Amino acid sequence: MSTSTPRLRSLGLDPATGKEALAVTSPGSRLEELADAHALKAAAVLVTVVGAVLEMGKASDAELAAFVTPLHAALEECVGILATGRE
Repeated sequence: MSTSTPRLRSLGLDPATGKEALAVTSPGSRLEELADAHALKAAAVLVTVVGAVLEMGKASDAELAAFVTPLHAALEECVGILATGRE
C-alpha cells in the first residue's frame, strides 16, 4: 500500500441524513486521522459483538459466516492504518 496515493475512506454516518460520509484522504491529513479513528472504533465494536456471539456459543454456521466479510474489511482497514504508519 502506497502512502502517497489518496484513497476514499469512510468517516462514519452523517447524523442528519443517515448516509455514509466518504472523503478522499491523503497521508497525514486531518481527514485521514478522522477516517482512521472511525475505522478503529468500528473494528472495536465489531470485535465486541463477535466476541459476545462466540461466548454465547449458540450461533449457527450461517450466522457466524455472516461476520466473515465485515471482519475481513475491518482487519484490512486496520492493517492499512498500521502499514501507513510504518512506511
